[in-house]
Amino acid sequence: MSEAELNKVTPIYILSGFLGSGKTTLLQRMLSFWKKQGLKPAVIMNEIGDINLDGILVDEEVPMAEMLGGCICCTVRGNLGIQMFELIRTERPDLIVIEATGAANPMEILDAVTEVSLTAKLDIRPMITVVDSVHLLALHEAQKGKTYRLMMEQIRCGSVLIMNKIDRLDEGQAQEVQALLQRLNPFAKLLPAEKCDVDIDALTTMYSRQAANHDHSCDMDMDKSKESNKDKEQKKDTDKEKDSSCQQEHTHTTHEHVTVYAHYFQEPVNSELFEQFLAELPREVYRGKGVLSFSDTSSRFLFQYAYRESDYIKITPQGSVPDVAVFIGEHFDKNKLANQLRQLEVRSR
Repeated sequence: MSEAELNKVTPIYILSGFLGSGKTTLLQRMLSFWKKQGLKPAVIMNEIGDINLDGILVDEEVPMAEMLGGCICCTVRGNLGIQMFELIRTERPDLIVIEATGAANPMEILDAVTEVSLTAKLDIRPMITVVDSVHLLALHEAQKGKTYRLMMEQIRCGSVLIMNKIDRLDEGQAQEVQALLQRLNPFAKLLPAEKCDVDIDALTTMYSRQAANHDHSCDMDMDKSKESNKDKEQKKDTDKEKDSSCQQEHTHTTHEHVTVYAHYFQEPVNSELFEQFLAELPREVYRGKGVLSFSDTSSRFLFQYAYRESDYIKITPQGSVPDVAVFIGEHFDKNKLANQLRQLEVRSR
C-alpha cells in the first residue's frame, strides 16, 4: 500500500431508522448517486437476524460486508473493526456506508464506530435517520413501549431526518409529524420524502457543512430548556457518572425485546395464500422480508412487509439464495408463526 493510501481518510456514513422505515431504499439512491460521480462506495450491512436479504438489492459491483446475527452495538460489535479494515485494505473504497439494523441504538452505533476510528483513519459523518412518518404517528398517540422509546432515540440522534412516506399522510397529519420531529430534534435538517426520494447532492453537501461542528450528541430531555441551572449542573454530574460507568462495563438492553424468526421454505407457496397469511399477522410483527418462489408464477420475488402493508419485486438472485422469510417484531409467538407457515406450504401443494 502506497504512502498516499496509508494516509487516506475514509468517510463513514451511518444510516439509522426503525424497521421498515426505508433505509435500504435511501442506501440504493445514495450508491447510485456516488457511482455516477465516479466514486467507489462500499457497504457494511447489519442485520439482527442471520440472513441479509436487503443485500440482494445492492448492486453486486458495490463491495459489501455483512454483519449478521446481532446488532453492531452489542453482540457483533467486535467484528466492526475487522470488517472496516478488510474493506479498506482490499477494496480501497472512497467511502463506506453502514446500514444498521432497525433495532439498533444510534448512540451505541456511533460509539462502536468511534472505537474503530482510534486505529483507522475515518471521517465519521453526521447521522442520517429515516423516519417512518405513519408508524411514528401511531406510536406517538400511544406513547408507550420500548419500540416508541427506541424510535425517539433514533430521531433525537439524527443530524438529518428523512420524513419518509409523507404520501400516506393527509395534510393535517403531515404537519403534526413535522411539528413533532422539530420538537424532538430542533437541530436536525428535516427532509420530507416519498420512498426516500431526496436530493442526494444536497444531502451530501449538508454533511460537508455539518461535519466540522457536529458532536453526535443527543438531547434525551425534551424539556431541557425548562430546567433550572442547579438541575442542569446535577444532570451534568449524573451524565458524567453514567458515561464513566458505560466505559467500564458495556451493558445493552435496548432491543432485548426484539424477536426474530427465519423460515426456510421446502417448496413454492401459493401467492394468494401467502398474502392472506401476511394480512393476518399479529401487530407484534413489525417487519417481514424474504425471497419466495410462488407455485402460481415462474418468477422469484423479494417481498417486503412493514406495518400491515406488503410489496413484491421480481428478482433473479445471484448464486444460491434459498426461499426464506424473516420476521422481526416484539414478543410474538415464533412457534405459532412456524406452524402457520408449514401449513401454508401444505395447502399450496
